[in-house]
Amino acid sequence: MLAEVEKMVKVWRCLICGDPYIGDAPPQNCPFCGAHLSYIKKATQAVVSFDVTLSEKDRTNAEHALQVEVSNSTFYLCAAEKTNDDEGKLLFKALGKVEAEHASIWKKILKLSKVPTGSEMCHKENRDNLRESHDRETRAIAFYRKAAGESDNSRVRQIFEALVEIETDHLHLSEARLKRTF
Repeated sequence: MLAEVEKMVKVWRCLICGDPYIGDAPPQNCPFCGAHLSYIKKATQAVVSFDVTLSEKDRTNAEHALQVEVSNSTFYLCAAEKTNDDEGKLLFKALGKVEAEHASIWKKILKLSKVPTGSEMCHKENRDNLRESHDRETRAIAFYRKAAGESDNSRVRQIFEALVEIETDHLHLSEARLKRTF
């Protein structure tokens, strides 16, 4: 019986956030940070490090990325509580958790003891929160794309590139839902 379980269940690890996942196959997206399948490897083959040397530009971009993720996480968790749409509440809760995981990545890269707290406000109307989500994701994508191009460190560049993909997924979520609300 144990041999059957060992054949089916494996441990996978995300190269972006470093978190493990247990399952018979890797998930299409990391359930913690949203990274795409290409970043998920068998745990025994996944080498993940947050101990990197940052250039001044990389440090500045990582600090800005931390602020972006804290702000977005705080906004989404607020929207999850206040929005007037049940599905929207679930979507925003999930996005808030993912953005908090992104903030945790930058906390590790920057060697901080904790993630700073945010104080973002949100709206009651789901449509307004979706519009703001769209604007936030658009800004994040542009910044991460720029930061990836400027990075001197391959690990930092990898994280920025993965975040472009993840935030693009979030942008598509808001676009699809905005179309449904009109």
